[in-house]
Amino acid sequence: MVQRNIVLKVAYDGTNYHGFQRQLPITKATLAIQNVLEDKLQKIFNDKIELAAAGRTDSGVHALGQVVNFSTSGTIPVDKIPIAATGLLPNDIVVLDAWEAAPDFNARHSAKSKIYIYRILTGKVSNPFINRYAWHIRYPLDVEAMRAALSLLVGRYDFSAFRAAGGAPMSPIRTIFSADIDFNDNFYGVNTMTIKIHANGFLYHMARNIVGSLVAVGRGRFSVKDFKRIFEGCDRNKAAPTAPPNGLCLYEVFY
Repeated sequence: MVQRNIVLKVAYDGTNYHGFQRQLPITKATLAIQNVLEDKLQKIFNDKIELAAAGRTDSGVHALGQVVNFSTSGTIPVDKIPIAATGLLPNDIVVLDAWEAAPDFNARHSAKSKIYIYRILTGKVSNPFINRYAWHIRYPLDVEAMRAALSLLVGRYDFSAFRAAGGAPMSPIRTIFSADIDFNDNFYGVNTMTIKIHANGFLYHMARNIVGSLVAVGRGRFSVKDFKRIFEGCDRNKAAPTAPPNGLCLYEVFY
């Protein structure tokens, strides 16, 4: 039978999952987004489904624009896929869109760049509606210093200072096209700080490690010069601890 290359745009709340990447054996503690998607899509297509994904988000990390693809002989029209998926998926995973691509398209390898956003809520008290989606910091942050530090990362550089151990072996050279901090994001009635980073790729925990060191700048623990020295020194041990996962979201993937 003719094989179709189906592409899906997926959004999910990663709070209750062990990241995106398939985990075996499947238990409540190891259940991943990919496990759930493949299981439900197999019912829709009556076919074995193996997904490729644009980003392997970690435990607790969310997505508004994750992209996956798979090969199938299933015949369901693409415009019917999001509704069919809604009837089977849990309410914290949603298929937003579906389309057919050329046989050589791969959600991961065909990606040209990605945007990750990270939300921070500052103030003495948190907000129960955004605890799952923002890092609550009780102390004021020097946003201008954070912006100055963040601007140093724009360009093509070695990002070893913000690379966690345990990731796949790959070059630490990445290009950040743009990076900024925005306060115009009215999220559940609260203006959260949103850090947006657009890059051609991200190393393991790179976005969260950058945010951790930016917060250290914002709190005065690092100066902007300290941040620059740490970045150029390429030593992860000199940078700040990794920011928690709940503030991070895979926002958009470009092809």
